[in-house]
Amino acid sequence: MTDAIAYFSAKLEHETDASDAYAAQKAGESLVIVDVRSDEAWAQGRIPGAVHMPYSQIAERAPRELDPSVPVVVYCWSPGCNAGAKGALALARLGYQVREMIGGYEYWVREGQPTENDEGPLPRTFDPLVMYVRS
Repeated sequence: MTDAIAYFSAKLEHETDASDAYAAQKAGESLVIVDVRSDEAWAQGRIPGAVHMPYSQIAERAPRELDPSVPVVVYCWSPGCNAGAKGALALARLGYQVREMIGGYEYWVREGQPTENDEGPLPRTFDPLVMYVRS
């Protein structure tokens, strides 16, 4: 049982999900959301207020652009993308308090959280396969 407690405690310390990240953002909690995807992915759509910093640029840019006292949440495309883990590792190596948003941008969108691109807000949709949707 001790192994399970340690495992799940560590998991929750280093991961968050779209719902919790959105709730923290809405509540005005001190955090920065970092999108580690490509320029093309960023242009297609992103989380409002996120910082675009592809994971390969983190070591160079984060010390100049991110406050080390502010917790960071990173995301990539989806559960099938490990760029979020790569970005989280790069930030952790620099000493940032960082969590990976499991599900990535895909689950943020599927849960109907706000998204935008350079033209402004994108339509919100709510996927009943990943959340309860009132009729």
